[in-house]
Amino acid sequence: MFYGRCMDFKQNFKENLYAGLFAGEHNFTDCALALFRYQAQYNPVYGAYLQYLKVRPEQVQSLSEIPFLPIEFFKTQTVQTGIFTPQTIFLSSGTTQSERSRHLLPEPEFYLLNARSIFESCYGPLTDYVFLALLPSYLEQGHSSLVAMVDHFMTASCQPGKGFFLHDLAALCAAVKQAGRQNKKIMLFGVTYALLDLADYVQAHSLADLFGQVLIMETGGMKGRRREMIRSELHEQLKQAFRVPTIHSEYGMTELLSQAYSLGEGIFRCPPTMQILLRDPNDPFSLDL
Repeated sequence: MFYGRCMDFKQNFKENLYAGLFAGEHNFTDCALALFRYQAQYNPVYGAYLQYLKVRPEQVQSLSEIPFLPIEFFKTQTVQTGIFTPQTIFLSSGTTQSERSRHLLPEPEFYLLNARSIFESCYGPLTDYVFLALLPSYLEQGHSSLVAMVDHFMTASCQPGKGFFLHDLAALCAAVKQAGRQNKKIMLFGVTYALLDLADYVQAHSLADLFGQVLIMETGGMKGRRREMIRSELHEQLKQAFRVPTIHSEYGMTELLSQAYSLGEGIFRCPPTMQILLRDPNDPFSLDL
C-alpha cells in the first residue's frame, strides 16, 4: 500500500499539477501544500525533521508555515521520497575541500522536461538556438545536473555546431564563428570564472567582434578559481570584453532541480512552478529576512 499510494501521487502530480501550473490552471499554494504533505509522509529524513520541530503536516495551511529542509542534509543524509532505485545521482559542484550534496532521481527525464519548460518560457524554443558550453569544472567533477541540462538542450535543439569546451578557448571561438553562419541565435553557457578566462583570451587575440550577437549565460560562480565579485562588476567586465549589451544569468541548485533566469541587470524571473521565500538557516520558523 505504501508503494502504491506513493506512485499514485507522483503520477497524478506529473500529469496534472505540473502541466496545470504552466497553463495557469492550478493554484501554486494548493499544489505546494499537497506536495509538502506527500513529502512529509514518504520522505523519512524530512518526516523526522518535522517531528523534531514538532510540526504536524495536517495543520500547515500556508506556504510560510512549511519548514525548509536545510541544504546541508543533502550532504549528510540520503534525502529520498518513496522507495526507488535512482536512475541518476546528481552531485553539487562544491570545491575540492567540501563534501558534495547528492540528489537521487528516479526519472531524470522529468527533470529535463521541467528544465526545458522553464527555459522556453523565458527564451522561446530550443530549436532557435545553437548551444555552446564552457563548464570545465562541472565536466571534470562529473555527475552535474547543469551539464545534463545543457546537454539535453543541445540534443533537443537539433543544430549542428553545438558542443562543450573544456579548456580549448581557440576551438570555442572557432565554434562561435561557425555558428554565426547558421542564421540561428547562439547561446553560450559558461561558469563565471571560465567566462572571465575567455574574456581575457578574446581581448588578447582581438576576437570580441565574434561575440557581438552571442547570448552569454553566466552561471555557477568562481568555484574558488578567482576572486569573488559582485554581479554588477562582473557583468560590466564581461560586457566590455565581449561587446554585448547585456549578460544573462542562470541560477539553479542541484538540490532543487529548478532554474531561474535573468535576461539582464541581475533581475531573475521564476517559472510558474517556483517561488522564493527567505529563511534563517539557524531558525526554520523565522520570516523576518
